[in-house]
Amino acid sequence: MSELSLTRHNSLCTGRFRAMASPCEIILDHDDFAIAAQQVNAAADEAQRIEQKLSRYRNDNIIHRINNANGQPVTVDEETARLIDFSVMLHKLSDGLFDITSGVLRRAWTFDGSDNIPSNADIDALLPLVGWHRVKWQSPVILLPPGMEIDLGGIGKEYAVDRVFSLLAGMTDAALLVNFGGDLRARGPRRDGSAWQIGIETPDQESTAADSLSLVNGALATSGDARRFLLHDGMRYSHILNPKTGWPVHGGPRSATLLAADCVQAGMLATLTLLAGPEAENFLRDQENIRSWLIW
Repeated sequence: MSELSLTRHNSLCTGRFRAMASPCEIILDHDDFAIAAQQVNAAADEAQRIEQKLSRYRNDNIIHRINNANGQPVTVDEETARLIDFSVMLHKLSDGLFDITSGVLRRAWTFDGSDNIPSNADIDALLPLVGWHRVKWQSPVILLPPGMEIDLGGIGKEYAVDRVFSLLAGMTDAALLVNFGGDLRARGPRRDGSAWQIGIETPDQESTAADSLSLVNGALATSGDARRFLLHDGMRYSHILNPKTGWPVHGGPRSATLLAADCVQAGMLATLTLLAGPEAENFLRDQENIRSWLIW
């Protein structure tokens, strides 16, 4: 986690830091700056804990143990087991399109805005290492075939938002906003009676809002290709990969933003919407009481 900064403007105390490769912001409508600072620090510590636990780039956490067990079973803690169970549910809901074993495809794909498209041979060589059906999971024990990996990054940031929100909600009655890279959760109203004002980002135009809403209570999550994509022969390749083919999903929206009760639910729906590709609008029509914004 990067250095934490704290500022105050009128009644709002704001803490900013970086975690999970995202700018993170916590805003509290609080009179006591010293107490707000303590609460923001506790929230930042929790974000750092989750990042350290779930990051696939570390060699000292449960993900590394699972991915380097070389075909041996690994017993996981209760929190990790819950996240795996949730991922299994998403796998079923998406007919296998959400798959936490598909992270190995990043060995072939690097979504850096270039035109470097991998070969069919490169992708085909990785497909035997992709597929939840190859994994043995009987909570709390997981066994991956040698060479396979899991990656919980697809739900990690939204999970962190909800965990930090719950932590703060137990520490203060103040109105609050937790925003990790545009995935956010809010509680209000603020003391002046106002709601939180949220902008829906336009892909490729970070300073331009496609829409806005007044949010008192709820969570918002966005999935899209604004920052992770490739351009080749005039075609844009999204980082949203179909684990069955190893290739990006085509024909879907550039971004999907979903409003839900909590950030994990909003993030789940945003990801499943993009995985639906050209059927994104049909997928959303089947969801009840969910507000959404699609940008094509």
